[in-house]
Formats: sequence, structure tokens, C-alpha cells
Amino acid sequence: MKVMIVVTHLLGTGHLSRALTLARAFADQNHEVLVVSGGMPAPQLDTTGMSLLGLPPLRSDGTDFTRLLDQDDTVADAAYFEARATGLVQAVRSFGPQVLITELYPFGRRSLAAEFQAAIKAARGISRPPVILSSIRDILAPPSKPAKAIRTDEVIAEFYDGVLVHADPRITPLDISWPVSPQLAARLHYTGFVAPSAPPSHPEGTGRDEIIVSAGGGSVGQPIFQAAIEAARKMPNRRWRLLVGGQDAKARIAELSQLAEGSTVILEPVRPDFRQMLPLVAASVSMCGYNTAMDLLQCGAPAVLIPFDDGKEVEQGLRARALSQLDGVEVLNSSELSGPSLANALERVMSGVARPQMSEGFDGARRSVEIATDLCEARR
Repeated sequence: MKVMIVVTHLLGTGHLSRALTLARAFADQNHEVLVVSGGMPAPQLDTTGMSLLGLPPLRSDGTDFTRLLDQDDTVADAAYFEARATGLVQAVRSFGPQVLITELYPFGRRSLAAEFQAAIKAARGISRPPVILSSIRDILAPPSKPAKAIRTDEVIAEFYDGVLVHADPRITPLDISWPVSPQLAARLHYTGFVAPSAPPSHPEGTGRDEIIVSAGGGSVGQPIFQAAIEAARKMPNRRWRLLVGGQDAKARIAELSQLAEGSTVILEPVRPDFRQMLPLVAASVSMCGYNTAMDLLQCGAPAVLIPFDDGKEVEQGLRARALSQLDGVEVLNSSELSGPSLANALERVMSGVARPQMSEGFDGARRSVEIATDLCEARR
């Protein structure tokens, strides 16, 4: 089976990371997989077993997802968007997918609707049109206007065979964050959570008894890193490791290094072995994106969560609130974040009841393959 996944990450790398996990599950079942990525390159992510095609890349201007910048940090113009749409259509026609998966669209990425629609229409124009699916995480950004949800229903009804919801409906049903009409409910396929297999502990012991501070693969989280450096001075008996993401990681690390001078803080760019470090750490400090939440549940590390809430974002806050009911999890809102508040939260989670590692409920990628395969076979 030929499977094509189209994804554009605009701020962090979470959307791409989840799409690659899904792609790897298809590849593991000997399906031919092409991932078309429209975001900035993320070389730290594993693309083994699949083909990866990069469109002319985009990123958001901070949390303004309507103002999109090209690789030269210039506002993308009509010609740039046209080049992306042309490349996407050519990829569909040359690859000829039997399954086409659009990550987040049409529930998000509305500013890129033209290129997604171009790909979908190209797919429907090939001799044997593919099964078309949308892939979405557990919690979405709620629509700001009812018309957006209505339009999403219309697009799903016209073009899509189903929606893969990467969640457990007993924990995070989609209607927590999105209005689910009866029409939409009939198209939903809950897969369970999508996460790579829990990794073994780092073979070199990297991260052991450290406090690891991360903010994903994008150029965000500077206030978290600054508060962590201040907290480190209040907890000098702990070694801290700050993993800084984004295209400008080198400059951000240089800025933070001045603040960290004389402390027990190690500053590094994001690392591909990050997940192997988590089972060994004394505690984790992070935001609360989907992939981060999965990693923390699997490793059982004490965690302080600082949900990303710039630009009125609510997704991570909803997820963090759900996780705060577990042992060994503290939530600090960005308005409460400071060196002392972070140090206090860490002391509480590290001295509190340990949270066991979770091993069940993370096979959403495998289940997605089964659903797509069943839909393909039903089409024959």
C-alpha cells in the first residue's frame, strides 16, 4: 500500500514528529510511505524507513499563524505559496497514493487550505483515487467562530473518508475542544495515543539525576529557560540540562549562557537522544504538547508543566489540567512562572509520590494503519 502523509509544522516540531511516528508504523508493516513536509527542516527527527519530501518551507511569525514567513524570514508571497501547491500536486501525481493523510487539516492550517485542497483534488483525479483521511491530536484549538466548525464539517463530508483521532475517548474525547456534530461523529476513528515505543534508558547514562528543561524543537520557551537558570541557583546541588530548539538555537544558547555563568547549568541544542534521557532524570520541566505528554507518561519522570499559552493558545492548558490529576505532575501557568516558583514546584514533585511508567494505550499509530488498511480493502 502506498501511503502519503502531508504535514506542515509552523512553530514547534510536534506535528511533524507525530506524523513521522505514524509514517514509521506504516513502514514497519512494509507499506511504501512518502511524508511531504512543509515546515522548516528538523534534522534531529528520525525519518528511517520512509521517503521525505520538503516543500519550500514556512514558519509562523511567533504565534501569528496567519502571517507566514519563508526560509529567509520574509513574509511568504503568492508565488511562494503557488510553488508549494505545485510541488504538492506533482508529488501526489507522481507517487499515486492509495492512502492520503492530511495532518491537522481541515481542523487547522486554514491559511494553507488552498494547497491542501489542490492536493486532495489532484488525488481524486488519479485513475484509482486514494482513501483520504485527516489525522488530528487529542485536543484541538477550538474554532473561534461557529462558521469554522461548519466549514470543517463541509470539507470532511465532501472529500474525506474518515478522521483519525489520536486519543482515547474515555480520557480526551474530541468534543472537549471541538464541536462534534452528528455528521462529523460518524467519520471519527479513535486510534488511541500515537507515540513511539518507550525507549531504553540512555546507554551512557546521560541525564541521570539531572533536571532536564525542554521546550520542543521550535524557537519558543525562552522564559522557561530563564526561570530555570534562576531556579538552578536556588538548587545548586542539582545538575540542570537545558535543551534549546529552533533555527536560532545557537544565538539563544549564547544569550542564556551569560545568565547561567557560574551555575550548574548545561546548555545544548535539542538532542535526538532526549527520550532516552527521560527515564533517568530527577525531573523534567517542559511545556505540554502532545508528544511531550506521551513521553512523560511513558517514562514516569516527575514533571513540572508550563503550558504554552501565547496568542491565546488553550490546547496545552487543557492537556496539562488533565495530567495534573496524576502523581508527580505540577502545573505552572506562564503568569506564575519565576525562578522561586519553579524551584518550589520541582521540590514538590521530586519529594512526592512517584508516578509509575505507563505501557498501555500508546499504540495509536499501529491502530491507524489497521483502520487505513480496512478502509482501503473496503474500497476494492
